[in-house]
Amino acid sequence: MTKKQRALEVIQRLKKAYPDSDCTLDYDQAWKLLVSVRLAAQCTDARVNVVVEDLYKVYPDVDALADAQPEDIEQIIRPCGLGKSKARDISACMRMLREEYHYEVPDTMEELLKLPGVGRKSANLILGDVYGKPAIVTDTHCIRLSNRIGLVDNLKDPKQVEMALRKIIPPEEGNALCHRFVDHGREVCTARTIPHCEICCLADVCRYYQSQQK
Repeated sequence: MTKKQRALEVIQRLKKAYPDSDCTLDYDQAWKLLVSVRLAAQCTDARVNVVVEDLYKVYPDVDALADAQPEDIEQIIRPCGLGKSKARDISACMRMLREEYHYEVPDTMEELLKLPGVGRKSANLILGDVYGKPAIVTDTHCIRLSNRIGLVDNLKDPKQVEMALRKIIPPEEGNALCHRFVDHGREVCTARTIPHCEICCLADVCRYYQSQQK
């Protein structure tokens, strides 16, 4: 089985297993997803969803966050960790959004990467979820599962994993697949040394599982 054949099979099986997979960060406007993805670094999505509720009570829009002092933002977002750098990035990002992009979140990788605190993973999430563009979000679940299943070969660098997956995954499937990787990674293919292969819908096409049977 080639990597592309394996990828297509994985896509179809995870569609059946997780038909409703979606972004687990709560947002109703694109700029709020920008804030949340920055807060989500080394923090759970569940905690971010709680913290942003408190944040938006005080700073309800782009202007409010752009005008806020980073130290004041930090006081609210501290439960997410890395408060100082995250507050600084959020403040600068909102100012740039207002002053250079007229409140519109950019819809290209090149422009998104110019925003403070936005890397390729965050940019891909915005492109896929907000704009419906081809995207591969290489978070820890995506990287772990792609290596275990055999879609990539011992790649840990997020950009390398992204580029390798783009070669074998249909563009229209990438974003949804990455959301399904998150669900499968949390429920079955966990970060534990021994994942729950006995209940995995991918076992017979998974390189890791096959290696354990020898």
